[in-house]
Amino acid sequence: MIQEIFDGLWMNLGVDTFFRATPQRYRPGIGLRPGGGERPDLELLVPVLYAAMYESIAAHSRFGLNVVVDVGHHNAYAVPRHILSDCARRLAGLPVLFVGVRCPIEVIMERRHVSQPGREGQYLIGTPDEPVPPPVRRWQDEVHVPGIYDLDVDTSLLSPEECAAVIRKRLDEGPPGAAFQQLAASQ
Repeated sequence: MIQEIFDGLWMNLGVDTFFRATPQRYRPGIGLRPGGGERPDLELLVPVLYAAMYESIAAHSRFGLNVVVDVGHHNAYAVPRHILSDCARRLAGLPVLFVGVRCPIEVIMERRHVSQPGREGQYLIGTPDEPVPPPVRRWQDEVHVPGIYDLDVDTSLLSPEECAAVIRKRLDEGPPGAAFQQLAASQ
């Protein structure tokens, strides 16, 4: 939505972009982040994938391009356990606003059951016996830890347009947030 309604060019360098660019055999269970040992053979590769993604984000920003990044990650199963702080350090000196995008797990699972052209088979969906698959539950439990954001939005309460408007208002208030400084300093 940001790309559609904000002025200027906004590049989307989110996890879906990098997921599609990653060869199938190297794809972890959820986006770039395997959870709970589903793909132990990829654990050492994940920090490299994140570092490359954030270096690309930083490079685009240094060229004066606006960048929107839809990505969730956590350190719960990371080897090494500092992916989030490493990613934040790569953005040092750049205008960064970390936005926590929240949504109850029940709403997430409901949305996953709705057909999304071009995204078939990309996301785990529940079954009557197991409405929330264990990897999705682990992800939901960890993705907002430590929860350091400049702004929070809840997509179960706000439409995409409303979320973008809240983000636009915060950007207009400037300067960018300081959450990345806290994350970069954490380990």
